[in-house]
This record gives sequence, structure tokens and C-alpha cells, in this order.
Amino acid sequence: MATPKSDSGIKIIADNRQAGYNYFLLDRWEAGVVLSGTEVKAARGGKVQLKDAFAEVRDNECWVVNAHISEYSHGNLANHVPMRKRKLLLHRREIDKLRSQTREKGLSIIVTKMYFKGGKIKVEIALAKGKKLHDKRDTERTREQNNEARAAMKESQKGRT
Repeated sequence: MATPKSDSGIKIIADNRQAGYNYFLLDRWEAGVVLSGTEVKAARGGKVQLKDAFAEVRDNECWVVNAHISEYSHGNLANHVPMRKRKLLLHRREIDKLRSQTREKGLSIIVTKMYFKGGKIKVEIALAKGKKLHDKRDTERTREQNNEARAAMKESQKGRT
């Protein structure tokens, strides 16, 4: 199910947690996404999967690929296709920048979040560079060291009180 965030009026529908583990996330953009009616209803129910989702620039338009929005349970014959391409709504200069970054530097565009903002569904995309195995190990090592340091600080605080 979707989890609410009351402080900023944003309600997260889906989050791609593996993106931060598999990629260095460089720049982030917020984009609108073109959805059909049954897709919006399914998204309200939290039936969205962004694990393998990415974006591509094709014919001066940006598209989300591999984002899975399950079929709406009460949909009829007009129900949507779960894995179809969905158009992103970005400004021309943003699309041009994404195209140049992906072509020149070999970066990817990864979908990191889908959320409600002001009654509209938005998608957060990030320009990303793939991590190698040793980068993933370094990230895991620093995370463990930070957790151990926090636990030691907590333990020392317990001893004082």
C-alpha cells in the first residue's frame, strides 16, 4: 500500500529502493506522467512496481519503460496493459539535457519514485551511473560502519543515564 507523507503533501505510491544500491544517482527531475483512468485507480491502491523501470528519450519525447502498474480489479474491457510505455511530461530543455547526458556520457535515466503531489501523479527520475561490484561492496561497508558507530554512541549514552 502507499504510505502517506503529511509534511509536504506528497503521498508516495512506489519507491525504487534498489536504484540507490545499483546506481550512483546524479541529478533528479520531477515529471508528470500520462496515465489512463484505470492506471490512476490502480496506482491509488498501491499496485505499482518500479524495480526495473527506466526512462528513454525517443523522437524528442521521454518515455517510462518497464514500470508495472497492475490491472485495476474493477476494470472492464477498457482496462489498461500493465507494462506499456508511458509518456513523461518534461520541458524541452530538460529532455534535451537528458538526451545529451545519456548519449555523450553513457548514463542511464532511472525511475526512483512515483507519488501523488497536489492530486496529480508525478514520477521522480534520476540521471544515474551504474555501480561496479566493488562500489556496491564499499557502500555496504560504509553503511555497516555507520550502523556500528551509531550503536556504540547509543550504548555510551545508556551508560551515562
